[in-house]
Amino acid sequence: MQYHLFETKLGFGGIAWSDDGITRFRLPDRDRASAARQFKGKTESQSSPPHIVAVIDEAERYFSGARIDFSAVELDLNGIDPFRRAIYDALRKVSFGETLTYGELAKRAGISAPQAAQDVGVAMARNPVPLIIPCHRVLAAGGKLGGFSAPGQSETKQRMLALEGVFIGNQPRLL
Repeated sequence: MQYHLFETKLGFGGIAWSDDGITRFRLPDRDRASAARQFKGKTESQSSPPHIVAVIDEAERYFSGARIDFSAVELDLNGIDPFRRAIYDALRKVSFGETLTYGELAKRAGISAPQAAQDVGVAMARNPVPLIIPCHRVLAAGGKLGGFSAPGQSETKQRMLALEGVFIGNQPRLL
């Protein structure tokens, strides 16, 4: 597998891929070295294939405020269990500027267990391709922001939602 680092208005992101699609996406980090640490054991690409360049360009545009739809991006989720894949598949149908709660996502994924919302939370924390699988659009019960395990944590989630015109509660406009 190979990866490529790129700069956005929010910092340095990264993307890794196989022949079958994107395997990992790193949301912007404060510096290039921090982003690179997430891809240990992989080879940094000197020239990315055109379909990867296109996703990088779209990510850069997204973090500059453009409305981008990543739902058609090819992913390689081999090794992800069917339970999490069902959650990710349901989440990929949530459009730019839309949000839903962990519980609502569980229902859309066909999960009815008593701890379904918590299971969705675990899947979000393990999301290998945030932004492309838009875990930032999943909110806690009552429309509260909830957690976010990406670089910058909840502030990054707020910024991404703000890019999409979504403001939670008394959230200041961070952009």
